Amino acid sequence: MEIFSSTFKGLIDTSGFMGLDIKNVIMILLSFVLFYLAIKKQYEPLLMLPIAFGMLLTNLPLTGLYHAELWNPSTNPYFAPQYLGTMYADQSGSQIFQSVFTQQTSLDYGKVLHEGGLLDMLYLGVKLQIYPPLIFLGIGSMTDFGPLIANPKSFLLGAAAQGGIFFTFLGACLLNLTGLGDGFTLKEAASIAIIGGADGPTAIYLTSKLAPQLLGSIAVAAYSYMALVPVIQPPIMKLLTTEKERSVKMGQLREVSKIEKIVFPIAVTVIVSLIVPSAAPLVGILMFGNLMKESGVCDRLVKTAQNELMNIITIFLGITVGATAVADNFLSLKTIFIIVLGLIAFCVGTACGVLLGKLMYVISGHKINPLIGSAGVSAVPMAARVSQKVGAQTNPSNFLLMHAMGPNVAGVIGSAVAAGVLLSVLG
Repeated sequence: MEIFSSTFKGLIDTSGFMGLDIKNVIMILLSFVLFYLAIKKQYEPLLMLPIAFGMLLTNLPLTGLYHAELWNPSTNPYFAPQYLGTMYADQSGSQIFQSVFTQQTSLDYGKVLHEGGLLDMLYLGVKLQIYPPLIFLGIGSMTDFGPLIANPKSFLLGAAAQGGIFFTFLGACLLNLTGLGDGFTLKEAASIAIIGGADGPTAIYLTSKLAPQLLGSIAVAAYSYMALVPVIQPPIMKLLTTEKERSVKMGQLREVSKIEKIVFPIAVTVIVSLIVPSAAPLVGILMFGNLMKESGVCDRLVKTAQNELMNIITIFLGITVGATAVADNFLSLKTIFIIVLGLIAFCVGTACGVLLGKLMYVISGHKINPLIGSAGVSAVPMAARVSQKVGAQTNPSNFLLMHAMGPNVAGVIGSAVAAGVLLSVLG
């Protein structure tokens, strides 16, 4: 009987119930909310559902699946300080090595593999920036850049829609200067601002490099707003345009040759990589996937990139990003500011695209419908469909979808380039 009671007591002491606190309960309930949004409302379910389950797993006590402290330089002994040295010669001519301490740290990833949990190991794909480029490979293999090639002016609309990123970056920095925002650093401000690009993989890629402690909050905000494109964008589009502007019918796009479609991804890779080398991992892999598709000689690879590889990486990416949403990081004032600033970034990006569309409407002699500018955010193809829907509400014979796809795919490139610029400056 004594053995039975001691065994039972040992089970109780090692159960998760003993480590459960109010923060864990709140995070578990939040994961249930995300389950509802993913399953019932179908808000980006392919990623929202894995993110929600990752959030659930990481906040269940004593599971040992993910260790937030393992990735924190202040609590992980496997982060070692790096030393920079300078060589100089004294008057006698002998060289002396001077060691200078720096705040840079490096992680022994071998220790993670030996002592980390399952989600720690999968998180290496995020930490080492492997998953987001592979997601871009699948996106590239499914994207038709024909509308963008047929109407190169779409590049301008895609670039204008990234205005929300830089506007919000400055806003987050201003909050810090005024003492609000719970002390956002420049790197955290950049990671929040990238939400305005409406590109989840890009947001994860930049945040994992600049502010990994905010990854869970930023990922949830980014994918929530991507799912809410049909709700957020139409009021802004209607507010900034007149009925006459929304009713403009655009002419049919020219047919794009196969040679143009093959040359395009190669040219974009070379140009972007030379101008912004930090954007090469995203833009280069995106264009590689598109080149495989347009070449017509890699059907097996294209099918794998579009289906099996894309699905596997999506699962790994979602569940590990969700795992970073630990209570101590997520339940803070910063999360509230991230949600608010992310919405501002998205709204400003949409507005910038529409406003440039209005300018092009005037310059072109009323031949360009300003609504296609809202598709410059890179929520493909949802943003383009919203442009089509709002235009058709004003003029049922209007067909803007293919015209909006130009700025839409340009926005994918634009958000990756914006991330590269921020990474070059701050990384």
